[in-house]
Amino acid sequence: MRKTLLLSYLALALAIGLPWLQWRFFPGEPPEPEEAAEMFSAAPDEPEALSAPPAEAAEPTAAVRAAPETINVLTTEGERTMTMQDYLTGVLAAEMPASFEPEALKAQAVAARSYALCQAQSGKHGTAQVCTDYRCCQAWLDDASLRDAWGECYADNLARVRRAVEDTEGELLSFEGQPALALFHSSSAGATEDCAQLWGARPYLVSVTSPETAKDVPNYVSFVQCTALDFRDTVLSACPEADFTGDAADWIGQTQRDESGRVSSVEIGGAVLSGAKLRELFALRSTAFELEEIDGAFRFTVTGFGHGVGMSQYGAQVMARAGADYREILAHYYPGTVLE
Repeated sequence: MRKTLLLSYLALALAIGLPWLQWRFFPGEPPEPEEAAEMFSAAPDEPEALSAPPAEAAEPTAAVRAAPETINVLTTEGERTMTMQDYLTGVLAAEMPASFEPEALKAQAVAARSYALCQAQSGKHGTAQVCTDYRCCQAWLDDASLRDAWGECYADNLARVRRAVEDTEGELLSFEGQPALALFHSSSAGATEDCAQLWGARPYLVSVTSPETAKDVPNYVSFVQCTALDFRDTVLSACPEADFTGDAADWIGQTQRDESGRVSSVEIGGAVLSGAKLRELFALRSTAFELEEIDGAFRFTVTGFGHGVGMSQYGAQVMARAGADYREILAHYYPGTVLE
């Protein structure tokens, strides 16, 4: 009798525990987020987000597992287990202005959930599934930080953000049975970037049109200017083989652009630098830029903000204002994915 009871308890434990262990330790594939030190703010006027090469994908399964109700988060104060809803509320509040249209906020909530589940499968944080470092996973702010940042608007802003998370509860984007790597960025210059230009091709992270313009986006066009000496020394720090003899007006050679109109490479002093490298060297807001020499100085005219891959947050805002719902926004920016 005792042996029978023991075997029954063991069978029950396996029935409950194995699905959890399967989700917790064998889910699917991650990415990594964007540079953007300038983006991190509780209520950003110019949201920026994710970038960096995705990790290796796990073998696809027949169907996406249900989104878990809790998630283990590595914060600056240590690991915490929180509900997925609370985690996404903190992410959405950190990554997109609460003043955005409800449908844009919903699109961001689904993208953030999908991205988190993709990251959770990397195993790089040990027992934690995601972290709150925007340079690695998604930005996240706790309640105390939101109260400080929002002040008198705290209650209204929190209600808007929570509503977007609750209205999309459990929904995520999938591709071939896995959570999609739902990258996003602040704004694009007419078209998003193809992921193949930065981190390798993904069928659902291709270049698509994006409707935002200067009238929709604060600081949509920005400028970086430096002296010839600073320009030369900055380029030489990355390309010591570059030749800066002769007239400064002759230092810039041919510029190559990709399908989205962003700079893929520029010849400078006979050396070829990628647009991404120049963005890093000169702290440009995007690789959608023009570079010119003017009276011995060098000037970058930059459009948009972010790596450009995936959903443009300001593009989502413009689409929402025009009447698109979050499903249409997600289908536009992540073609080929399925909203589960």
